[in-house]
Amino acid sequence: MTENEIAKIVVDAAYHIHANLGPGLLESAYQSILVYELKKRGLRFESEVLVPIIYDGSILETGFRADLIVEDKVIIELKSIEQIAPVHKKQLLTYLRLTGKKLGLLVNFGEALIRNGITRIANGMPE
Repeated sequence: MTENEIAKIVVDAAYHIHANLGPGLLESAYQSILVYELKKRGLRFESEVLVPIIYDGSILETGFRADLIVEDKVIIELKSIEQIAPVHKKQLLTYLRLTGKKLGLLVNFGEALIRNGITRIANGMPE
């Protein structure tokens, strides 16, 4: 399965969740529900994955935690805030670079319209 095929399934699940529940829940609640939806759709994923930083030849365990990594290809960063800030997009791009992954989705369930809350971030693949 390609990154784009995985992203399409994740986006569909996010639309389904937002259509049923709307904005207003905590990020952790949306994460639990998205995990449920991804299981229903047969996708493999890991949640709250500790990703170390390799710096100056040393592995630093205090890197970051990826909200979800789906099919070991796509990083999903979840938010439930009024509006995404530029730093959130930069953060996801950094995560992609550190892991060598090519695609990430920044999903903000806090938006009134979920289509405004999904941002695709690519790292070395066609937009």
